[in-house]
Parts: sequence; structure tokens; C-alpha cells
Amino acid sequence: MRQILYIVAIAALFWACNQKDDSRPADEFYMPAEWETHDAVWLGWEKDSTSRFYPAVGKMISALKPHVTVKMAFENDSLKQTAIANLLSMGVDTSGIKMYIMPGERYWIRDHGAAFLVNGNGELAVADFGWDGYGLPAFLELRYEGNMDSVNAAWNRNKQSMMKTGSVDSLMAVAENAKIIKTDVVHEGGAIEVNGKGTLILCEATVFQRNPKMSREMIESEFKRVLGVSNIIWMKEGLADDPHYFYRRITGNYVGGGTGGHTDEFVRFVNPTTILLAWVDEDEKDLNPINQMNYARMTENFQILQNAKDQDGKPFAIIKVPLPDLIPEQIIVTKEVVENEFTLDFTPDYFVPSEAFQVGDTLLRVPAASYFNYLVTNGLVLLPTYTAAGSSQEKEEAVRKIFEEQFPGRKIVFIDAMMQNWQGGGIHCSTQQQPSRK
Repeated sequence: MRQILYIVAIAALFWACNQKDDSRPADEFYMPAEWETHDAVWLGWEKDSTSRFYPAVGKMISALKPHVTVKMAFENDSLKQTAIANLLSMGVDTSGIKMYIMPGERYWIRDHGAAFLVNGNGELAVADFGWDGYGLPAFLELRYEGNMDSVNAAWNRNKQSMMKTGSVDSLMAVAENAKIIKTDVVHEGGAIEVNGKGTLILCEATVFQRNPKMSREMIESEFKRVLGVSNIIWMKEGLADDPHYFYRRITGNYVGGGTGGHTDEFVRFVNPTTILLAWVDEDEKDLNPINQMNYARMTENFQILQNAKDQDGKPFAIIKVPLPDLIPEQIIVTKEVVENEFTLDFTPDYFVPSEAFQVGDTLLRVPAASYFNYLVTNGLVLLPTYTAAGSSQEKEEAVRKIFEEQFPGRKIVFIDAMMQNWQGGGIHCSTQQQPSRK
């Protein structure tokens, strides 16, 4: 009997030592890791005459529905009806999808939508970050070369729609009867990466660009307060093919557009102690200038992660995940492009003056293509595929094996989201998980 009691006591002690989350005050909100159980996954929708997002959206919904409740937000009822018609035409079963009208809703719901939090009392909350359209003010200063009259005029033209989009996270909170935790820090959901135990990964390139008047200490304090974290790891830069805003000269005649360094393009937790990092192998780094830039950036980030510690002072395991082969599209700078038609072409006016090209110049447009823009939910991982676009099948199989090993028991589904990549986003940016209440 004494031996049995001893075994029970040891088991109880072991269990208690592995219940660190229980040490949180019951009313303290925090962001769970993405691999934890979800009550729902949200998607956005907007008028799509040129971006061709719909096929990938339909495949995402079809893959998600057997595993988790799908919720969708629309700016108005007209778009909702259009969405239903489009989804049905693609053979998507729309029954069971919960649909909401939320003025200001855009497609990329992770970035402007609700960043959901939970606590030990079974309550839900939303971290309400500031929204400035991916650092639009600073981009306008580049476009208008510091002419503040032009900058302010351009900002004012966008201000009303910007404010509406910035309120979508609050509308989602109201829809879910969730508490709103507000902060003045400007930030997007695609740049939040947590392990659910107290560690947050941020990227300096985006955070300081969005918040030029805030000190690092103030920013860290706010992230800790709002997301319920105690430990922050700072990456330096994101991928070169995720430049800040639309459209930018990356280097030479390589051009593209993006967020300027969202973490969901290059660094992700797969469990509390393991981090995936985008990687370019030594034998591929000199294939093109983009690879060279990414090799240098990710090498620096790797060194940071090697020296980083988790919230308990322990090191991380780091797994290097190959980036897809570069998939550039050769285009010619044209005098004008036809409105409301899909094209990858540019006019000189698309660029800031210091990076402008001339009509007739040949460019290489690159998408924000990365295996890191994936979504993990109940029993499922949605991964982007690039083999149809010309990337290596062998490389994609290596990626599959990594994800099968890191997410055992979850179904791996590859989805072609290249149209989203051309506009600077992907699967993860297109979705937002709503965690289950504890």
C-alpha cells in the first residue's frame, strides 16, 4: 500500500510540474498556441475581380469543414450573397458556415481581425491592436518624397475606410461576447507568433516601422500586457520577397509587394520548444539575388534563435525548412494596365520615385511564396503547394515529412494559394483561429 501511495505521489508531482499554464491567475488572458483546440476558423471575403482568390478560398473551406466550424465575415449582405453563389458554383458545401456582416471587412482577416485570447475562467477576449493599413503613413512619405501636404491628403482619402477596417476586430469580439483589450501599438495578426506558454516572436522590421514613435521598452510592455506573454524574441528581418508595401524594387530588376516582414512568412513555433525557420541552403544561395538576401537574413535570425531562451530559460530546437524555389514572372513595364482585369504587369506609377522604372523595362516579379504561411487547426494542417508553379517536388516532399513529424495525427492538405502569394499573403493570412474556451 505504501508503495502504491509513493507512485501516486510521484505521478501527481510530475503532472503538477507539467501544468505551468495553471499557475496563471484564472482571470489572466493570454494567446494560446495555434496547435491548441479551436472552436472555429474565420475567413474574410471581398470583391475579387482581379486577384482570383476564390478557388483557394473554396479549397480551404472544404478542407476545414470536417474539422472545425467555419465562420466568414463580409462587409455587406451583397458580398455575402455573391460569396454563397461563388462557393456553390465551385462545389463547396456552404451549410453550417456561420456568416456575419461586418462593415470594413477586407480579405486578409488575420491581419486586421481579432487576435483571440482565453483565460482560466472560460472567458474569451480579443487583443485590439491599432491599424494603419500595413504602415501606410511611412510608405506615403516615400511615395511623396516627404511632401507632408500630399501625404496627409492621401491619408485622409483612406482614413474612413481604414477606421472601418480597424474596427473589425472589435466587431468580431462583440459577435463572440469577448472582452476587448485595447492597445495603441499598431500591429497585424500575421506578425504574432506565440508558443502558448509565454514566449512571443516579433520582427523588428515590421514592429518599428509601424510604431516609429514608441520605444522598444514601451512596445514590449504592451505586448506582454495584451497577449499575456513574459518573454519576447526579436527577429531582425523577414524574407526579401516580402518587401514593405506595393510595389517595391527588391533588388536590381526584382520587384514584389508584401508586409515588410510578417513572422508567418519565415518563423513559426510547432510546439512550445521547437521553432521552424525558413532556410536557403548553401548550394542554392547564389542562384539569384533573392536567395542571397534570404540566406543572409535567415542566417542572422538563426544565430538569434540559437542564443534565445524560452520563458523558463531553456533553449529551443530549431528546424530549418526549405523555401520553395524562386518563382519569378517576367513582365514588361507598361504605360497603363486595364482596370478590373487580372494582370501581373506594372506601370511606372506603381513605384515610389526612388525605385521607379521606365516604360519598356523588363522586370522579374516575385510572389511572397513560403511554406510558412500555413494554418494548423483541429486534426489538420493546411500547407501551400508550389510544384505546379515550378518548384521542386523533392523539396516539397521534404517539407511534407517535416510537418508530418511535427504534427503527428493531423491530416496534411496542400492548397495552391499562388494568387494570394502574388498579393503578398497566403493561407495563414487568409484565416484566423478562434481558440476553444478553457
